[in-house]
Amino acid sequence: MNTRLPFLREKTSKLTSSPGVYIMKNKEGAIIYIGKAKNLKNRVTSYFRENPDHTPKVSAMVSNVHDYDFIVTDSEYEALLLECSLIKQHKPKYNILLKDDKGYHYIRISDEEFPRITAEKNTKEPGTYLGPYTSGFIAKEAVNEANKVFMLPVCHKKFPRDFGKGRACLNFHIKQCMGLCRGKVSSSEYKKTIAQAVEYIRNGSADSVERMEKEMAEASENLDFERAIMLRDRINAVKKASEKQKIIGSAVRCADVIAMAEHYGGIFISVLMYRDSRLFDKAVFEVEKPDGDEDILSLFMTRFYHGKSDIPKVILTEYTPAEAELIGEFLSVQSGRKVTISAPKRGRLAELVRLAKNNSAEYCALKNNRTGKEMVALEELGQILGLKKPPKYIEAYDISNLSSESMVAGMVVFEDGRPLKKAYKRFSIKEQAFQNDYGSMQEVLRRRLARIENDDEDEYFRRTPDLILLDGGKGHVSSVEPVVREMGLDIPVFGMVKDNKHRTRAIASQGREIQINNLKSAFMLVTRIQDEVHRYSVSFMHAKHKKKTYKSELTNVRGIGEKKATKLKLHFKTKEKLKSASVEELAKIAGVNMDISAELYKIIQDM
Repeated sequence: MNTRLPFLREKTSKLTSSPGVYIMKNKEGAIIYIGKAKNLKNRVTSYFRENPDHTPKVSAMVSNVHDYDFIVTDSEYEALLLECSLIKQHKPKYNILLKDDKGYHYIRISDEEFPRITAEKNTKEPGTYLGPYTSGFIAKEAVNEANKVFMLPVCHKKFPRDFGKGRACLNFHIKQCMGLCRGKVSSSEYKKTIAQAVEYIRNGSADSVERMEKEMAEASENLDFERAIMLRDRINAVKKASEKQKIIGSAVRCADVIAMAEHYGGIFISVLMYRDSRLFDKAVFEVEKPDGDEDILSLFMTRFYHGKSDIPKVILTEYTPAEAELIGEFLSVQSGRKVTISAPKRGRLAELVRLAKNNSAEYCALKNNRTGKEMVALEELGQILGLKKPPKYIEAYDISNLSSESMVAGMVVFEDGRPLKKAYKRFSIKEQAFQNDYGSMQEVLRRRLARIENDDEDEYFRRTPDLILLDGGKGHVSSVEPVVREMGLDIPVFGMVKDNKHRTRAIASQGREIQINNLKSAFMLVTRIQDEVHRYSVSFMHAKHKKKTYKSELTNVRGIGEKKATKLKLHFKTKEKLKSASVEELAKIAGVNMDISAELYKIIQDM
């Protein structure tokens, strides 16, 4: 508890409502947090109010605030610029940190008579370097592609020392190397090829193809057919390599694509950088979750682009940032040209956003020991249902019965997108005399949720689910939601709707149905949950019905009631052991005479 809160509240009550920047300081006077606001009084008040609903990070920050300063600006845009500048200058402890997944990487052109192009992690060795690249994968792919397209040597031989020594390697024979080791390529010709390869890495495939097509035409006119054929093959290699890239198209040659995936400790954000219609670089950052009312994408973009010179004209995002107009103005002024922020929903640009999101999801998956598809499915499900975060712990319920007999329910649990079978539970319906799915579902949820309040010994019953799914439609949801609310729990409840062929079709809330067919990952997850809970409840119903029928057959014998039938079942446990029992054993266990036991023996053998 911060003992300075009364002072801070008193100070904030007199604060201006103008836009500006606030600067939080600890008792040593060090800056621990910097933020901007369109209304300083409202924003700063939110930190020091009574009974706050802060994230752990914000709570920790507030507990260390001794005092704060503020700077009033004329506009929110000026506040944004000032905030970025002050954060870069002071690097406050509690401001969002962009943790790159790796260090920087470079492409090296060695300093020798016959240079090599390689991917490097530092610039220690002599040579010319391209970069830095934030992604080692992109640097290696660029090097591999250039070496392959221009048929450069990748062996360990030293040139010109090893000219003519030994036979040419396999790469030469499969036309992936020019065969420099044979000594038939001059230094000037080789360096010209290296220059073309470097240009290809720097400027992309479109410019390289255009230049090489002109050279090929000139070579043909000069009757230099050998060179023309070499250029033709090189052009085809470039085009083939380009097909593997996610090409944006002629309409947009230069763009950044930003998308994120959430895990339970934070968020991963991927930035795919396309330049000259090819994937040029990739960066992945792990960021902390911001305070509740702050937009993570707006925060990230202002931090990521502040001070950068290489800002593309187009930035594609998975949704429109809360401060898109403000950020667009900020980036346009910084880059000296119009910068457009858009969130495509379909077509080739939307595919690029999905690719960026999948990259983020894979990093989340590594963090949580899950697959990228599982992380995407949970995030898609959380978003379409309007949840604050992806549902980590999901409980699903289904009622199963045979007319009004053997009425049961099954509860299955999915944690992080996978079945948690040790948490599965079975319920026998006790309060419903006749078939009543809604009443049965209410009974089961009331019994299950009461175990949360009672601090149950069962560790899984003690847990509060992030999401409850019911095998049924709007009627099931309407019957169960009041039960959840009357128990004082804030757990979202939705139904899983099937079509007439018993296949998952949609998700139901009280007022409407939500279509999920267009979200492949979420759809597959919900289908899997629905199939699993149905299988589990039906198998329990069949087992119970079989057990009940077996018991009722015994009671058909004169002199054998419920108690004696139960005694026989408990003693012999299985039908096989019961069948192997003699008339004398049956008489002894059931406590009946030999005539009744003989009749009982006959019934058992016919079962």
